[in-house]
Amino acid sequence: MPKAGASSLAREISAVRRSLSALDRTLSRFAARAGRRERHLALSPERPRRKLKLSPGRLKALKLHGRYMGYIRQLKPRAKAQVRALRASKGLRAAIAKARKLAAA
Repeated sequence: MPKAGASSLAREISAVRRSLSALDRTLSRFAARAGRRERHLALSPERPRRKLKLSPGRLKALKLHGRYMGYIRQLKPRAKAQVRALRASKGLRAAIAKARKLAAA
């Protein structure tokens, strides 16, 4: 007479086999798609990308704006309002200094 645990072990092994065969089918489909994509990319001509031409002044302005945004994101709404008002009246550099000071506090 078979043991009581033998049938549950057989069911578990059967479930694992089904899972592995499903995984195998999924990986086969994925490999086929990846191969099609590689062939498509190899056959399609690559369009040249536009090179951005930024002047030194524009680069400097973008850097300053990034610094300003980095500090202002950290602030609470009331402090943000103070910094925005300072930016409108005294300029970006003063606003960055104030935002840095408020962010550290």
